Parts: sequence; C-alpha cells; structure tokens
Amino acid sequence: MAKTKQPERAHGGWQDRLADWAIRALIWLALRLPARTRLRLVSWIVRRLVSPLIGWHKRALANLDHVWPDLDPAERQRIADGAVDNLARAFIENYDVPEFLHRARGMTLSGEGLAALEQARAQGRPVLFVTGHYGTPEGARCALVSRGETIGGLIRPMSNPFFHDHYVQNMHDLSPPVFEQGRRGTMQLIKHLQSGGKAVLLFDLYDSAGTPIDFLGKPAPTLTSAADIALRTDAVMIPFFGIRHADRFGFDAVFEAPIPHGDPLAMMTEATRRLEARIKADPTQWMWVHRRWKPKRQAKRQRKRAAAMMGP
Repeated sequence: MAKTKQPERAHGGWQDRLADWAIRALIWLALRLPARTRLRLVSWIVRRLVSPLIGWHKRALANLDHVWPDLDPAERQRIADGAVDNLARAFIENYDVPEFLHRARGMTLSGEGLAALEQARAQGRPVLFVTGHYGTPEGARCALVSRGETIGGLIRPMSNPFFHDHYVQNMHDLSPPVFEQGRRGTMQLIKHLQSGGKAVLLFDLYDSAGTPIDFLGKPAPTLTSAADIALRTDAVMIPFFGIRHADRFGFDAVFEAPIPHGDPLAMMTEATRRLEARIKADPTQWMWVHRRWKPKRQAKRQRKRAAAMMGP
C-alpha cells in the first residue's frame, strides 16, 4: 500500500511556543556564563541532546554520503559532529552583541578583496558580500561593523514565528539594517545598495526556483539573485568568509578577490567554487545539516520535465 502523506503541521501552535520557551531558557542560561564556557556548553547541549532528537547528525551524514560516498566512516562522523558544533556556536554567539563585536574587533582581516573594498569606498560604489553558511559569516560581517561599517543583510523568515521575532530583532541589534526575504525586503536591499551601501547575502540554501550548479560534485539548485542584484546596482561582488580557529572561539575574516560582472549564472558558479574551496579546506565548518541537494526531489522534478517534453 502507498504511504498516506501526513498533513504538514501548522506553524504558530503550542509546539512552536514550547520550542521557543526552551530556546529562550537556553539563551538566558548561556548568557549568564563567560563567552568560552557559553559556547562549549551550548555546543554540548546541541550535539548530545538536540541533534539526536531532531536528526541533524543523521542529515549531515546523509549529505556527506551523497557527495563523498567513499569517505571513511570515522571521518564522516567527525565532520558531522564538527558541523553541528559550528552551528551551535554560530547561533549562541549572535546573542551577546557587545562580546561578539569586541571579539570581532580583534580578528585579522586579509585577502585581495580588502583593496577592492577600499577602492569602492573611495568611489562611493556599493559592495555586495557573498558567502555561505561556513564558519561564522556574522563574525566576518561584525569585523567590518566593529570598524565603523554599515553592512545590511537579508534574512529568511523562520518557520517558528515566536523564535523568528526575537531572532530578527537580535540581528537588527547585531548589525542593522536587516531586510526580510521577499519582494519588499529585496527592494529595500536594492535601494540600500543603490544609495552606495554595503550588504551581505548567503547563497548556499536550496531553492526549487534555482538553477542547478554543481556543488561538491553534485547539482544543487542555486538562485542567481546575488549576481542579479550586483549587476542591477553596479555593486562590487566580494566573497568573504569568517573562518574559525582550531580552538573554535577565535576567527579570521578573509575577503577574496571580487567576482567580475558578467553572466549571472557564471558569477554564481564562481561564487560556488570559492565556497567549495573553503569547505574542502575544513569541512567541519560548513552547515551539512541543511538539505542542500534534495536529490530525490530533484530527480522527481527531472522526471516530470521529461514527461512534459515527451507529451501525451
């Protein structure tokens, strides 16, 4: 018998309220502790208690098996554990804005993109930073904010509306302006850039409307939005990365050479190559828990397209 598809749970109910209370309690407890202890505690809770409950390790292992099937099982487990550790640290460090900005002021800034950033500043030209869920992207952003820059950003709405409210407010506190994904937010971001501003976009999330670009050897639907916006606003497009140190506390900000303007798909392919290189250098810093490829869904869409082309 075919499996009956379960109806999707509506968001905003008691389950979301309960989850938000638990998250708020964890944040409150963590903020009572010194920064290093806080990050270690939240990492342990998420890796040992939360991840097994919601399947993050399982999803990370499945993604690793998809792109690197010959990887040693022990190495695969190490990467998955490191990815969940990085995600937990990235989450909680955003909630102590003064400490995070203080730590960001001490980080090292490097890379060819710094010269391009200085030139854009002198010319009054907008800058669009592009990055992925690698290391601490907010850390790299805060490195500039702590030095007097204003760096806008686009944030995806969270499925839990109670969590969404305080998370977005915290992002505003950390580094305004923040625009919510959607037509209105995108237009606000474009206006911010057209006025000579700077902003950051993360491009490594699955989107069914995206064009497949090979990512770690497998096709992954990728929006060309970042390239389209850079072209529309004449913004310098600079890939940047907040790279964690071995102690998982300190980090550096690396600003790579700008991606030349041209075909949007070619620009996003180059951005993908830059992110791939960082992941291969240290795969524990990327967000393997995200459903980046969704191979079954992609295969289903390809079959539908093929059937439509063949006709009745």
